[in-house]
Amino acid sequence: MKYAVATSLLIACCLALAVQAAPPQAAQQEAQVLRFDADVLPQGYKFDVETSDGKVHQEEGQLKDADTDHAAISVRGFYTYVGDDGQTYSIKYVADENGFQPEGAHLPRAVQ
Repeated sequence: MKYAVATSLLIACCLALAVQAAPPQAAQQEAQVLRFDADVLPQGYKFDVETSDGKVHQEEGQLKDADTDHAAISVRGFYTYVGDDGQTYSIKYVADENGFQPEGAHLPRAVQ
């Protein structure tokens, strides 16, 4: 039961972060939700959202090491949005014990 509550809370937080992650647009319009699918299970969740303004967000999270002191959720996903310049930007990410790790053609890469 506590994992279901934690998972639901995590989904709400992820959706809020996804909305904040896209850059602000000068003349924001109200977007219509074209598609919303979600599945919350005891050991994980997944969702898929698409809106009329060109945004798409898909994410899947899985509970790792359940019933231990090291229980954590590992998340994978991506989102796309249309920038103020009219280009579509895509970000693929992983969020796990190593933190949030975004990748995108427009994002700077760490020098190795």
